[in-house]
Amino acid sequence: MIRSVLVFACALFLSSGQAQIKDTTVFTPHLSFHYAYQWPGGDMADRFGEFSNIGASFNIKDAHNFYYGVDFSYMFGARVTEPGLMQNLYTENGEILDNQGQISEVLVEGRGFTLTLNGGYLFNFPGPNPNSGLLVKGGIGLLQHRIRIESQVNEINQLEGDYEKGYDRMTNGLVLTQFLGYYYMSSSRLANFYVGFEAYQGFTQSQRGFNFDTQQRDDETRMDQLFGIRAGWIIHLRKRAPKDYYLY
Repeated sequence: MIRSVLVFACALFLSSGQAQIKDTTVFTPHLSFHYAYQWPGGDMADRFGEFSNIGASFNIKDAHNFYYGVDFSYMFGARVTEPGLMQNLYTENGEILDNQGQISEVLVEGRGFTLTLNGGYLFNFPGPNPNSGLLVKGGIGLLQHRIRIESQVNEINQLEGDYEKGYDRMTNGLVLTQFLGYYYMSSSRLANFYVGFEAYQGFTQSQRGFNFDTQQRDDETRMDQLFGIRAGWIIHLRKRAPKDYYLY
């Protein structure tokens, strides 16, 4: 039984390049869900380690292979390396105490998001049809990041409510982004995806103005950079086209 399924799957894969899509480019709106692993650069590298990133986008590839859309991505899980963070809360033994004077476990990690408008072009080589190939695009939008600080067990007054804002380093501003990768639109229903290298350059500034732990103003402009590899699964929103080709 398993052997029969494998043979059938291989047959479908080998036939996916057949002429179910004609030798022409097509208009296709689509959703994509994606994941990226990102390395920080510039001022961002002084604050964070590597991020995981998940997101979703809505894009249109038109009949001339121009590509445009909107993208949202959520950044999480970064190790925090911000100098002086919570330095006023640590005891001589390097511990943070809760409201009852007990040693507290505090979760600290980087969080953030990007929201961008993007545009580019699909060069239809190499690929099984004219709707697959090298995708080059750029975008502009908003980058925001902060340090998530959370006591795991008991409350710590200095890190609750509005007091946390004096420690979280929330920062945002204009961001530019670039992507270079491969876009694959299957000639059948089997697979539609993209994968490639991306970069972000954020022109940002703190939205807090003053840090409680370092007792310093935080109003300098920053150059926050991110570099990563992103892969996404595509869901085309067009139904079966007339007669002899499919768009999925």
